Amino acid sequence: MNLWTGLVGSIVEAWGELRVHRTRVLLSLIGVGVAVAALTVVVAGGAIATQVQIEQSERWGGRPATYQLNAYSMETGESAPASRISPVVEAAAERYGIRYWSRMTGDSLRVQLSDGVYHVSVQVVDQPYAAIHRTRLLHGSWFTERDAARLAPAVIISSDLWARIGSPDLRTHPTLEVVTPERTVVVVVTGVIESPPETEGGDLTAFMLTDPFAAAGLATTPSDQLFTQFEFWLPPEVADELSARLSAEVAGALGEGWFADVYRSDYLAYSGEDPFLVQKLAIGGVAVLVLLLGALGLVNIALVTVRHRIREIGIRRSFGATAGRVFFSVMMESVVATAVAGAVGVLIAVALVKNPWVTEWLDAYLQDVPPFPVDAAVIGLAAATGVGALAGLLPALVAVRVKVIDALRL
Repeated sequence: MNLWTGLVGSIVEAWGELRVHRTRVLLSLIGVGVAVAALTVVVAGGAIATQVQIEQSERWGGRPATYQLNAYSMETGESAPASRISPVVEAAAERYGIRYWSRMTGDSLRVQLSDGVYHVSVQVVDQPYAAIHRTRLLHGSWFTERDAARLAPAVIISSDLWARIGSPDLRTHPTLEVVTPERTVVVVVTGVIESPPETEGGDLTAFMLTDPFAAAGLATTPSDQLFTQFEFWLPPEVADELSARLSAEVAGALGEGWFADVYRSDYLAYSGEDPFLVQKLAIGGVAVLVLLLGALGLVNIALVTVRHRIREIGIRRSFGATAGRVFFSVMMESVVATAVAGAVGVLIAVALVKNPWVTEWLDAYLQDVPPFPVDAAVIGLAAATGVGALAGLLPALVAVRVKVIDALRL
């Protein structure tokens, strides 16, 4: 009880001293508050930057843990036809509860535009592809289960191709005419994906679902030359075991002389457990440097403050204050002051990171915008308190070494 009473009393006393010297304290704490705000923003910004890189990596190679499967003849190197693999994969996915898997086939379409017929590269996939790769659309929506039953197949086109057809409102159900040797097939545009900036208007690409694409007879490449790859998004904790089983089942179904190669394609397959460790260390280093710069200013002002209070400290000692009490009192002034400054700095950081302009900007780049990281706020407050303790240590030692007689003579 005496310990808690002493601690509370020291905090109250420290707060009283801060109010007496508020002008000097305010000047010293501006730097600390700004440093803590900068530290918190850097930590929060680092988390956001890491999320941006993660999502960009996942759009390319899939989410952890994404595996790709290719089957081929060990004698000729010929790829196994998708028609032989699909039933095996579908049965295995249902048996093992694999919800996200997709076939991927590259082909082209001959599309009639206003100024002629153009070849449009098409990626033929299944509906879960978008979830595996975090596919983002500028307009419209990704394929749904109902799109598989459309009389007119659904297609998602690039923004460059969308601009070539006049950027129509998707609510009007715009269509494209796909020219085949036998007939012309009408497809309905249901979504638009962003074209890379470097294409300069020449990105004529599209996505279609596998079954409607095959049913409409839109393939321009002979079936024996089409290369189909299978992709699975597996739970990381059982991914290795499931991928091995898939490989064995596909190879077994194809028969002797066939091999099923299953390999991991997401970013963690190449980068180890923490591919962003260097970035995190760099962010941490910048944050520490910012905080140290604020701490240096606080130490200097605290030393000047103690020198101005030598007579006051001498009077307190003459009335019986122990060296420990004086030491703890001076240090607590610094700790309480920096804790308050840290709280203000964290509030400033939250206001900066979570303001509507920043949030709207992040929404354009991220599917999963991370909330303000609690660890950034905790680190900011803990760092402010720690800096206050360290900054108050030297002035507290100076205060303890003051001799009562010399202090009273001043």
